Amino acid sequence: MIADLIAELDRIEAEAPQRLAACTHPDEVERLRVEYVGSKGSITRINRLIRDLPPEDRPKLGLRVGRVRTLVTDALKEAAGRCSRQKAAAGPRFDLTLPGRTRPLGRHHPLTIALDEVVSIFTQMGFSVAEGPEVETDYYNFEALNFPAEHPARDMQDTYFIAPGWVLRTHTSPVQVREMEKRRPPVRIIVPGRVFRNEEVNARSMNQFYQVEGLYVDRDVTFADLKGTLETFCRRFFSPETKTRFRPSFFPFTEPSAEVDVTCMVCKGSGCRVCKYTGWLEILGAGMVDPAVFGFVDYDPEEYTGFAFGMGIDRTTMTRYGVDDIRRFWENDLRFLAQFE
Repeated sequence: MIADLIAELDRIEAEAPQRLAACTHPDEVERLRVEYVGSKGSITRINRLIRDLPPEDRPKLGLRVGRVRTLVTDALKEAAGRCSRQKAAAGPRFDLTLPGRTRPLGRHHPLTIALDEVVSIFTQMGFSVAEGPEVETDYYNFEALNFPAEHPARDMQDTYFIAPGWVLRTHTSPVQVREMEKRRPPVRIIVPGRVFRNEEVNARSMNQFYQVEGLYVDRDVTFADLKGTLETFCRRFFSPETKTRFRPSFFPFTEPSAEVDVTCMVCKGSGCRVCKYTGWLEILGAGMVDPAVFGFVDYDPEEYTGFAFGMGIDRTTMTRYGVDDIRRFWENDLRFLAQFE
């Protein structure tokens, strides 16, 4: 038996280097590696048979197997390196004198552009930026903002309830309460963020959108301060010729309250389909902070007053650019998005 095994090793020792020297592709080298030293290869098989030999024959065959394995392994490495180099040399050639290919660069989303500019305008006016959780408690989203449990104004919010006492926030106003709990006046903040409402998706509304809330609390803050702040913002964000209009409204956490309109960007106030031929477009709600809200944060309403406002960035961006369908911002059509800088 040992004679037959040694004869087979002699054959492998003689033929393996020649066969590997004739290889021209890495796949050919891999096939020979499997044939000789793979888990079922001939050298591996002979090595396993050593244990079946008489004890006196095992060292002789073991040394012979080791020598042949080393020879074949070295030949495999040399053949693999040579074939790889040949394959690379035969690969595609590149003309280094050709101009490079320009890759398209990404752009900021129009909502991001508008949101960043809104934040920039208000921070230049002295407001700081605050943030809060998108999953909010009923207390901060409603109760601390003067929405009692049975208040009919809760129906205006079209809320997503995710667990008892927990909601997806319907506005960023809860952050105002959280910030007032942390500090004493003066408080001057804006709160940008995403909000959620269980509304029908159509050309004018989405069930998720971006909003910026503003809050200013200090001694002797008046409605005139609110009006001047918002008029300055509108002229800087839209155009210096933009006119504003304040209409009486109702919000549970402000009193008095107002809806704020601006001159239609499409028709410049002459009337068109976008503004329903009124010449005006509503962009935000605002008002003086209701004294009841101060009660939740231990502010003395006899000492402090304040104003708050909130705007939907999606609709504000529609107004600015004359976009006729809010859903375009969420469809990710590159032809649409590429129009904005």
